[in-house]
Amino acid sequence: MRADLHDQDKELVVLRSAVENTNEAFVTIDGAHRVVFFNRAAEAMFGYSREEVLGRDLDIIMSPRCSNGHREAVERYIRTGVPGKIGHGSELTATRKSGETFPAHISFSVSHVQGRPYFTAIVKDLTETKALEERMARSERLSALGRFVAEITHEIKNSLMLIGGFARQLIRDPSNEKSLKKLEVIAEEVERLENLLRELGEFYNPKPLSPEPMDLNALLRHVYMLVKGDCRERKIRVKLDTVPASLIVNGDRGKLEQVFLNLARNSIESMEEEGELIIRSRAKGDRAEVTVSDNGCGIPPEDMEKIFSPFFTTKREGSGLGLSISKRIVEEHEGSTFSLKSEPGKGTSFTITMPLQQGKNDSIIP
Repeated sequence: MRADLHDQDKELVVLRSAVENTNEAFVTIDGAHRVVFFNRAAEAMFGYSREEVLGRDLDIIMSPRCSNGHREAVERYIRTGVPGKIGHGSELTATRKSGETFPAHISFSVSHVQGRPYFTAIVKDLTETKALEERMARSERLSALGRFVAEITHEIKNSLMLIGGFARQLIRDPSNEKSLKKLEVIAEEVERLENLLRELGEFYNPKPLSPEPMDLNALLRHVYMLVKGDCRERKIRVKLDTVPASLIVNGDRGKLEQVFLNLARNSIESMEEEGELIIRSRAKGDRAEVTVSDNGCGIPPEDMEKIFSPFFTTKREGSGLGLSISKRIVEEHEGSTFSLKSEPGKGTSFTITMPLQQGKNDSIIP
């Protein structure tokens, strides 16, 4: 009997020493929410000595918001025996004695001694872990920025070489017809650079949405008028097919106009003469659905996964930002979706859905 007690005493000493010297904070409370164990790591982590904490309510090291939920969980377990977070880990923001907050991972366990429950939290300070994750994320962002700068440098360099070369020729001979052609090239390249810089600004520093109730059909009619002339020049048929009544959604009109114009122009550029562009709207239950479709060259299957990636484009000219920006704008509208279907040689169809404004579309024909 004495040998058994002696062995148990040794085990307790070894266990207590291990818990005292671990890097994780061990905090144990009884059923009355009083602290009964507070190891050295807990002292270092929270900034309290154990003399300040032992026998005191756990509230001393907890924020009021966390304290209320924790106390309720302890009382619920004592009353029902049903664990909540016991046996699970979670991340939260903890507070030191100084008032400084830090990210922490906490796992909970419960033990019973002489019929009484004791609750232990094992706390790990995640400050260094989160700092490492942030450094890795920053490194990835810098790597992406490097690729971005290389792409932009290439684009701007090519255009500037053309502009500079033609401009120097015009200085020497500004009078003939060839000079006028070169001026046209300069104007086109300047416009291309302006569009590229505008798209870059929209991609890396987008302005917040300014949504308000608006009629999608009215916007589509406006877009139709803007692209009709371009279609006529290219001998492309363009058709507007909308429901008779208004489709009222909560949207940023300027940004949605940018989206639909971009999709329409993408379709136009994908088609040869005699192609067809269709802009269609429908009401589908409590949602508005807009499709912009063409019978152009379509998108190869191997490009489908990359089509929304920044700087990826299947066109001879273009920044590769238009579709990425358009998709983001649509998905920033709450409850809205953006998708596409495409088949090489048969064409592409972009579909956008948005929630209809309740009570403002009563006259829509189903």
